[in-house]
Amino acid sequence: MSLIEFTPQGMYCPQAGMYIDPWQPVDKAIITHAHGDHARRGNKYYLAHVTSEHVLRLRLGEHINLQTIEYNVPIHINGVKISFHPAGHIVGSSQIRLEYQGEIWVASGDYKTEPDLLSQSFEPVRCHTFISESTFGLPVYQWKPQSEIFDEINQWWKDNQNADKVSIVFGYSLGKAQRILQNLDTSLGKIFVHGAIWHTNEALRQDGILLPEVIRVSKEIPNQTYRGGLVLAPPSAMATPWIRKFAPYATASASGWMTLRGAKRRKALDRGFVLSDHADWNGLNAAIEATGAQRVYVTHGYKSAFARYLTEKGLEAYEADTLFEGESLDPLPSLEENELQ
Repeated sequence: MSLIEFTPQGMYCPQAGMYIDPWQPVDKAIITHAHGDHARRGNKYYLAHVTSEHVLRLRLGEHINLQTIEYNVPIHINGVKISFHPAGHIVGSSQIRLEYQGEIWVASGDYKTEPDLLSQSFEPVRCHTFISESTFGLPVYQWKPQSEIFDEINQWWKDNQNADKVSIVFGYSLGKAQRILQNLDTSLGKIFVHGAIWHTNEALRQDGILLPEVIRVSKEIPNQTYRGGLVLAPPSAMATPWIRKFAPYATASASGWMTLRGAKRRKALDRGFVLSDHADWNGLNAAIEATGAQRVYVTHGYKSAFARYLTEKGLEAYEADTLFEGESLDPLPSLEENELQ
């Protein structure tokens, strides 16, 4: 029995009459998390986790028809038992469990298995069929403990202060920016944020997420004020006139793609920190094994290679075409970042 079909509109559960993270407007949408490739405008009804509420309203519109739900609290629609479970990707990110007539499927959305002290940690969900991302589904992608990465970031900030420079770190305005902020040594100096990050922080605070205080970058702040401080900005701000006000500065990107030789050079960055909100090779394999699933659908990322590897391990694995993007190496501007500067 198939509980999820891959259709032109998105992942569809015919028994419940609902789509998961649809990429075209539909009547009823279940949303795994608030990133733009999973939560799109135009749906008539949204179901999401409670800590995604204000970020979704910020990005999709204040008056969207949104119902929220807690983790591990099932609802029943047309005989389908639906529940949300922590994915560990960003605040509010969820795996969607569907149960119908004894069959259990789980759509994981995006996930990571290392706790980040901000989002609720990933919890494996036992199922017959698991839908997994594969953004970093190759053995080359193996993350160091995040504590080591943040020690490197804080030391880099100190070194830039000694050189009388501003430190600029690029990371997604939702998820990566808050994770970095939560782990910075705030005693080192002032922390400034791009407008897109500022608005996202304020939305998350409305959902009960505690974050350190920061200063929003503005035209009214004298350029000299930024000296020695750290600026958090989305990737879309790279190589734009916006960053000129911080000169002299050093730039860095926090991304899993910084694993690749040449990625830092390609973006003309001074430093690259390997930090991702997606599971690495070991995390993907551990998560799939913990589900006990014998059938796996592999979505965005290295899906061909990863599905082939899972097949060789004895699982029934398939590639699934979606419009999900995972973590992008290219600093493409998003709609919400353009609007919220």
